[in-house]
Amino acid sequence: MFNKVLIANRGEIALRILRACKQMGIKTVAVHSVADANLMHVRLADESVCIGPNQSSGSYLNIASILSAAELTGADAIHPGVGFLSENARFAEIVQEHGIKFIGPDVEHLISMGDKIIAKTTMAKMGVPVVIGSDGSLESVDQARETAERSGYPVLFKAVNGGGGKGMKVANCEADLEQAYNMAKAEAKANFGNDAVYMERYLAQPRHIEFQIIADSYGNVVHLGERDCSIQRNHQKLIEESPCMIIDNPTRDKITHTIVEAVRSIGYVGVGTLEFLYENGQFFFMEMNTRLQVEHSVSEELTGIDIVREQIRIAAGNKLSFRQEDVRFSGHVMEFRINAENPQSFMPSPGRITELHFPAGIDVRVDSHVYDGYVVPPYYDSLVAKIVVKGSDRNECISRGRAALDELIIDGIQNTAPLHRQILDDPDFINGDFNIHWLKRWIDRRTDHSVL
Repeated sequence: MFNKVLIANRGEIALRILRACKQMGIKTVAVHSVADANLMHVRLADESVCIGPNQSSGSYLNIASILSAAELTGADAIHPGVGFLSENARFAEIVQEHGIKFIGPDVEHLISMGDKIIAKTTMAKMGVPVVIGSDGSLESVDQARETAERSGYPVLFKAVNGGGGKGMKVANCEADLEQAYNMAKAEAKANFGNDAVYMERYLAQPRHIEFQIIADSYGNVVHLGERDCSIQRNHQKLIEESPCMIIDNPTRDKITHTIVEAVRSIGYVGVGTLEFLYENGQFFFMEMNTRLQVEHSVSEELTGIDIVREQIRIAAGNKLSFRQEDVRFSGHVMEFRINAENPQSFMPSPGRITELHFPAGIDVRVDSHVYDGYVVPPYYDSLVAKIVVKGSDRNECISRGRAALDELIIDGIQNTAPLHRQILDDPDFINGDFNIHWLKRWIDRRTDHSVL
């Protein structure tokens, strides 16, 4: 097992990793920007190192500074968390070249699964269903037009190295195609340094469903079920839940078997998430996230399995501590991402938290790094807390979610808790009648009537 892990991230996920390390008896190093000197995990870590200025480009994305901190403190492993450098193959390669273990998959899988075209082609060869579209990146508008004619409109342009909804543009008809193509390329270049885009058939009313897998280096692969992430805005997830209420057990068994065999076939090691669109009883593979997910908490509560602990154990060369037949799925779980944003305009709301109270009680979990007096900086992701609730069934889970959100107090900054609370009272949400486009239409409708 590792002696000391450097946590190359910030916020709630850094605190989550720190707690797992402490429970495993592993010493921790927190790296932080100037703005994050007072983060909770920085206070609790065995050692801390300031690695740069407020801007993430000079700190959390500064590979040289992170490696220097690891060597200075004698860390024998680096956990990249989520975002930032967590799926950066070059970072993982450099870490390993310095004799330090990267807590994540092999470099080859970071490269192959990080390229959405390669990932899609690889999964298709393994029998995983994919969305019809281009065979590779599109080199010109003419090529895009020819591909769209074959697949049929509407179509969606996506950045090859994209994520978080960046570099995604829809063309509803041929007249929209050139502008959508150029906008997608420009956005991809600005956000990922690579303007390559590909095309998929745009699905009108899909659910966004992802599957959590864990694999060790001994050929053992297990899944921890699915998460329905369809409540999202601009491709950013706001509510996740499990299990998905519209998937029956035969369908679930068939797709999870296919996924597990595909992951085993490519020799993947570590935690990962395979993301799908689901429409009219069919799954369509989108991408694989080769890292821990923000919403891993949902699967942990559903199964009782500590995903972060398993991730660290696997990286240290251990076998999975359980088999597929040991996994027990219990009840229904929902996660509400509370962001420091105006709940109507979604404008960021940095500032000092003047009063804070988190909900508690049976089957209520809070993952957060904030505290009374904490100043939310304007430089990073706006997530301030994840409220996770569990019920014996979906109705009880929704009731427990209402109670938890009613108890939540975050004063001094605006936050999205009121939005979540209103969604839970909507008949469509209660009945499960929603898809990935539902929230935008819901917000537009309520904004027009000045309800939100």
